[in-house]
Amino acid sequence: MTTLTSASSEQRVLAPIGHALRWLDSVPYWLLAVPLRLAVATVFWNSAMTKLANWNTAVELFVEEYKVPLLPPELAAYMAVSIELTTPVLLVLGLATRAASFVLLGMTAVIEVLVYPQAWPTHIQWAAMLFVLLCRGPGKLSLDHLVRMRFSMPTER
Repeated sequence: MTTLTSASSEQRVLAPIGHALRWLDSVPYWLLAVPLRLAVATVFWNSAMTKLANWNTAVELFVEEYKVPLLPPELAAYMAVSIELTTPVLLVLGLATRAASFVLLGMTAVIEVLVYPQAWPTHIQWAAMLFVLLCRGPGKLSLDHLVRMRFSMPTER
């Protein structure tokens, strides 16, 4: 009798947990992808706006603090702000999401390795979000999804 009683009380405890896990498993990916896209886009868009608000200071940072090797500081500044202006727009629209994510992963790697290695806790968060978008795409609420449907390409999982 004790075995039956303990099994039934375990079931009462485990059943709601199993139900909650099944519910969480049923959350569609596109619903998760939208905040990922918006979060990453916001970080890089805000960085571009900061640079554009005072361009001379931004270039000076590339000269004195960032010191990206192989590129003249002004070219590096133009490249950074160009990436930070275009890729967030693409992410918000869900257009060329994987390409934009790949570019931003590269930029994140450069920032981490060459500029601010001590800021790795922030950079790993960006990289994690970008890696999900790179591997899984933008989800169904995106222009990428409409393009795939239009050209009868396989859709994402």
